[in-house]
Amino acid sequence: MLKTETAWPRLTLDEWAPTQSTLHRWTQIVGKTRLALAPMQNHWWQVVLYVTDRGLTTSPIPYDGRTFDVNFDFVDHKLVALTSDGDQRSIPLAPRSVADFYGEYRAILRSLDIEVHLYGRPVEIGDATPFAKDNAHASYDADAANRWWRILLNSDRVFRAFRGRFLGKSSPSHFWWGGFDLACTRFSGRRGPEYPGKIPNCPDYVMKEAYSHECISAGWWPGSVDSPVTEPCFYAYSYPEPPGFDVAPIRPEGSYYHTEMREWFLPYEVVRSSSDPDKAILDFLQSTYEAGATLANWDRAALERPGGWVPPPSAAA
Repeated sequence: MLKTETAWPRLTLDEWAPTQSTLHRWTQIVGKTRLALAPMQNHWWQVVLYVTDRGLTTSPIPYDGRTFDVNFDFVDHKLVALTSDGDQRSIPLAPRSVADFYGEYRAILRSLDIEVHLYGRPVEIGDATPFAKDNAHASYDADAANRWWRILLNSDRVFRAFRGRFLGKSSPSHFWWGGFDLACTRFSGRRGPEYPGKIPNCPDYVMKEAYSHECISAGWWPGSVDSPVTEPCFYAYSYPEPPGFDVAPIRPEGSYYHTEMREWFLPYEVVRSSSDPDKAILDFLQSTYEAGATLANWDRAALERPGGWVPPPSAAA
C-alpha cells in the first residue's frame, strides 16, 4: 500500500510558482531537442518527455548514426545527457536563470558533438522571451520540484493502468512540455473537425495536427498563474465536445466542469484527501471517458477490453 503523504505529496501553486515557471522553460528547451531531431509521429508524439524513476527523459534521440538521451533527475537534481557510444555530461539543477541554463545546455550538447538548431523561444505561454535573454526566471526549489515529480510518477502509474483497458489507438502516458502536463489520450478512429482554437505563441498547424482525429484526453496539470484554473488538478476533455458532456454524471464527488476551459477537473486536493487516491483518479478517468464516448457514439464494443483491465498475476501467487 502506497503511503498518501509520499505518493501524493502536498503541492500548491503559490508555494512553487517561480520554480514552476523556470522549470517549464527548462523542459521546453530539452523538449525542443526532440522536436528538432526525432522523426515525426502522429499528433507530435515524438516530442514528448516520459516519466522515469528519477525524473523525466527524452528517451533515445537519433543523431548521426548514434543516439543520445537527456534526463532530468529530480532526486539528485541534475540534468544528464548520455550517448550510445558511452559519453556523458551533466549540469546541476539549482537556482539559475533560463539564459544560463540554455547556454550551458547548448554547450554540453556541443561537447558531445551534437549540433542542433533549437527554436529559441517558449511556446504555449504568454511570455515568449527568448531563452538566451531570459534572466527573469531563475528559481529552483529542489523540494517542490521533487514533490511535483512524485505526483507525475504516481499519476503515470495510474494512467498506464487506465490505458490497459482500451484496445483502440491511445497515446502513451507522456509529458507535454508545452502545456507542462502529463496526459494520456484515447481516439475513436474517426477524423475530427479542424481545430478552431488559438494557443499563445503556438502556430495553428501544431494544434491542427494534434487534434486531427476525435479524442478524449485526460491528464494531470499543476495549475498556472495565468490560467482560469490555478490549482493542481486532474483534467479530462472530449474533442469535439458532444452535447451533454458538460452535465454528465462524473465521479468522484468534487469533480466539476469549467465552462471557460471546456474541461472536467478533479482537484488534486480531493484526490489527496481520499481514502483511496488511485480509485478516485480511475473513477474520474473512466467516468469522463464513458460520458464522452457514449455521447459521441464511439464504437465502444470494439474499442474497449472486455471486462476492463485485468492486472497480471502476482509473482507471489
